[in-house]
Amino acid sequence: MPAPFDVTGDDLPVAVIGAGPVGLAAAAHLIERGRRPLLLEVGAQPAASIRRWRHVQLFSPWCVDLDAAATRLLAADGWTPPPGGDLPTGGDLVDRYLDPLARHPAIAPHLHLGHRVTAIARDGIDKVRNPGRDVRPFMLRMATADGTEQEIRASAVIDASGTWRTPNPLGASGLPALGEARARDRVAPGLPDVLGADRDRFAGRHTVVVGAGHSAATTLLALADLQDQAPATRVTWAVRADTPRPLVGKGADDELPARGRLGAVLGDLVTTDRIHVVTGFRTRAVEPYDDGITLVDGDTGRRIAADRVVAATGFRPDHTIAAELRLRLDPALDSAAALAPLIDPNVHDCGSVPPHGARQLAHPEHGYWIVGTKSYGRAPTFLLATGYEQVRSVVAAIAGDPASADEVRLALSADGGCPAHLPGADRCGGGTRVDAVAA
Repeated sequence: MPAPFDVTGDDLPVAVIGAGPVGLAAAAHLIERGRRPLLLEVGAQPAASIRRWRHVQLFSPWCVDLDAAATRLLAADGWTPPPGGDLPTGGDLVDRYLDPLARHPAIAPHLHLGHRVTAIARDGIDKVRNPGRDVRPFMLRMATADGTEQEIRASAVIDASGTWRTPNPLGASGLPALGEARARDRVAPGLPDVLGADRDRFAGRHTVVVGAGHSAATTLLALADLQDQAPATRVTWAVRADTPRPLVGKGADDELPARGRLGAVLGDLVTTDRIHVVTGFRTRAVEPYDDGITLVDGDTGRRIAADRVVAATGFRPDHTIAAELRLRLDPALDSAAALAPLIDPNVHDCGSVPPHGARQLAHPEHGYWIVGTKSYGRAPTFLLATGYEQVRSVVAAIAGDPASADEVRLALSADGGCPAHLPGADRCGGGTRVDAVAA
């Protein structure tokens, strides 16, 4: 157990919310810069959200999934990085990288598990007050696992809490579908463990996967594998678009080869009718019946009856904890306003997002940054390598090195997606398994 909070005096820590890959990377960069992190994780273990999808294989190979400062910290203690071209699962990422990083003696004393940040403010002044605002420390209010409330002060805040806990609803309008709450027991969140822990929920049943992205495709491929084991399993794919995004990808030209192969595999499954696609379907209502569920299209009244639904509809950020801070958010994406044009999913995929850092992530609240998947708001174009570059730049800004903060680098190279500065970059480009992949 870490020691009790020691945040008195002038040497205030930098609070990092979330001990996933980007939060742990932020801590590593802070330590490398001689700054003290205070790493707050709501889960009982680090990387709690990734542990929920540990069965899923990533599109990106190891060499894109490792942060440079974190690997330097680990390597100094004899840790060896995995082969750069291999595609890890979520479990691999936790077991071979994130757990060793969280246990590292430079990070472990600063990691506090079971601490949920409920609010952030400036110490002693509210959102309205201007004088002296930028020099006041931040005050973070937290609830611990035993229900105790605590407050701590910090010199800066890096919010890497992610979006896993706030998925989008089934409703095509961005609101929960009518009746969705009553059918919660028949709707699985994105990326269920179809071939493992959740197998009995899907084997021999009819499942509708709602969502047009690569997380939906991951579940569809797993359900197709389940058909081989349980032939009575039926799969329907319901999307708003005329053609689901994975079927119109870049193929062999994709920056992430595993993702590029995904469309071809799915195309074969659709062509052979192992996966039945319903396009132009905009869910408006959900009607549970007996042990099943019916989705109702809001435009045409079409109905899809099934046993189970997987809501692979993406995620959105929750900015509630920052209600007393001054944010400048894009009205469409809920990302930092300056970042939005660079990540707009109507224009970009994750391979075409240009480099960005502290300057694009900044808010009017000096010293507060949102990084990682939460920084992208509702845009699904995030990659780990991009998040690592975000925190490198943000920590440089916190450390008073604006030149380094502004010198942002491209997250991906043209030869398979490996930053040249990461271990294993020269071995990247492999990874052929596409039976379970995720964005």
